[in-house]
Amino acid sequence: MRLPATPAFGPLPPLAETGRRSFAEFVGTFALVFVGAGAIMAVGPEASAGTLEVAFAHGLVIAVMVSAVGHISGGHFNPAVTFGFLLTRRISVLLGLAYWVAQFLGAVLAALLLRWIFPAATRDAAQLGAPARHTIDLGPALVVEALLTFFLVWVVFATTADPRGTYTAIAGLAIGLVIVFDNLLGYPLTGAMVNPARAFGPQLVANSWSDFWIWYVGPLAGGAIAALLYDELYLRPLAPAPVGPPSTGVEQPGPGIAARTP
Repeated sequence: MRLPATPAFGPLPPLAETGRRSFAEFVGTFALVFVGAGAIMAVGPEASAGTLEVAFAHGLVIAVMVSAVGHISGGHFNPAVTFGFLLTRRISVLLGLAYWVAQFLGAVLAALLLRWIFPAATRDAAQLGAPARHTIDLGPALVVEALLTFFLVWVVFATTADPRGTYTAIAGLAIGLVIVFDNLLGYPLTGAMVNPARAFGPQLVANSWSDFWIWYVGPLAGGAIAALLYDELYLRPLAPAPVGPPSTGVEQPGPGIAARTP
């Protein structure tokens, strides 16, 4: 959503407010990597092991964190989501950069903590939950990450950026469930990162960079397409409500449906 007192472009909000929002993004991303990557090591590193557990671990932590602090920062916890809000001018550029720093820092610190907690044999076998391709080639892996991120950002915009959405009621649940079904399909194939920060923390700490670009290009591209499409189709300014009797032969918008700007 467009945060209060945050212009589409321009300077940062007051420093204290920027810190509050960025720290919420830090905590949410830290929790995602700590719980999500930790679940992978807890259930086993094989691509087919614990898919359901890993899917729900990622989905539940996002659902809880979005519900808890979405009103503070918007509940992005994902550079691809922030990128979509930047492209559609729903967050200031400088605040978006602050979010990115907080997100990547939270991911790295969570991965460092996991490295300390888990024994070497476990963390080495799972590469600290870093993403990897399984059974599919580079092109399909890139498309999978892009499509799964498209679904995520589409739902984020529908529930948080759209004023007709249901942010206060089900946004956290809806976004968390997207993460669940993304992982149910994508975890055995690509790890279903759908989040450059989720990929970066374990990759950096485990020094695991095989085909690393997939988990940056795919999510950023998919998130950008979803954000721009939703903004163009559903969030453009609506025309003023018609005044006076309807013109003969022209159907007027029904309840809850506003006319679009030409």
